[in-house]
Amino acid sequence: MLRPVPDTDGAPFWEYAAQGELRVQACAACGELRFPPRPCCPHCQSFDSEWRAVSGRGRVWSYVVAHPPLLPDYAAQAPYNVVVVELDEAPRIRLVGNLVAGAGQPLGSFPPQSVRIGARVRAVFHDGLPQWVPERP
Repeated sequence: MLRPVPDTDGAPFWEYAAQGELRVQACAACGELRFPPRPCCPHCQSFDSEWRAVSGRGRVWSYVVAHPPLLPDYAAQAPYNVVVVELDEAPRIRLVGNLVAGAGQPLGSFPPQSVRIGARVRAVFHDGLPQWVPERP
């Protein structure tokens, strides 16, 4: 399976994810949350930043269901979803991941026909990667 290749700006995101925390970069000058991480704030142009914990709650903004033909390691798990989640704290921040039935469940564990735009989800972590699970009412 493919693994993220962290760059200098994004490495802290993956370090926090490995600890089970969802954090996003924030400008230390104006407080604006931003993702993807970058060296300069697009709002005030400050180079000072910090990593802030976020709730990990959001909603499905978009999704796609992958079907074969795919890379061989992924074809065995298809069909599976890839979701784009809009974070509650920062609606302009959207993170990509998979909606699964529970933490550590395989890619295809959530029925593809059940994915809905607007569905409430929360982040969970497995093997250093963020995943998304449905939020229970």
